[in-house]
Amino acid sequence: MNRIDQAFIDKKDHLLNVYFTAGYPTLNDTLDIARSLNDAGADLIEIGLPFSDPIADGPTIQESSHVALENGMTLALLFEQLKDLRKTVQVPVLLMGYINPILQFGFEAFCKKCQEVGVDGLILPDLPMYEYEETYKEVLDQYGLYNVFLITPQTLGERITKIDELSRGFIYMVSSSSTTGAKSGISEEQIAYFERIKALNLKNRKLIGFGISDHASFSKACAYADGAIVGSAFIKLLAEDKSPASINQYIQQLKTPQS
Repeated sequence: MNRIDQAFIDKKDHLLNVYFTAGYPTLNDTLDIARSLNDAGADLIEIGLPFSDPIADGPTIQESSHVALENGMTLALLFEQLKDLRKTVQVPVLLMGYINPILQFGFEAFCKKCQEVGVDGLILPDLPMYEYEETYKEVLDQYGLYNVFLITPQTLGERITKIDELSRGFIYMVSSSSTTGAKSGISEEQIAYFERIKALNLKNRKLIGFGISDHASFSKACAYADGAIVGSAFIKLLAEDKSPASINQYIQQLKTPQS
């Protein structure tokens, strides 16, 4: 069984998925941060593939991507860093990135490497759905990888239905049409969107991302989905303190009400 499926079986709600950029804040931090997140109680881990033009990302993740590339991060190096991933990390791991560097690496070669190191799924925001169906789905299936699609408040019902049919693992609900980290908190307009999606009774589990930064926003998102995704706020933490103790404290603050 794919570890993503197992995570949703083991835990029915309030799943926490944490994003960070590979090779940030320093080149060889990737595996250490993944271990710290695993040990701190993150339910899923999302490792960002640094790219020179991350169109869906806000300033914080853009800057982390820039720093990682300046540090010398490449896909080949990332797979080398992750070769011992499954010795210490038990939770599902997804890679999130843009399709161009993966095509340059070779799509099937990339998927094969993912399988070898124990990656469970991909999030590729700029992979068109029809290209996934026609060209890439068969390869992903061959290597046991799930492809996670994104929906936004502007995604039409017909497309959401199609995404629900094609999805495996979960659907990534982008909370707003802005870039990552652009807003904090959850507005009434976003709640109306969450309620609209909840009423569709989709077969796939759902995680809400963009704008989740603290226990209040995490808890509110979890009222309308199976969990939430934290990215920019965690990147900011890493810039200040990447120690296991600091990461553990932040994860506990996200998951537990503060008195």
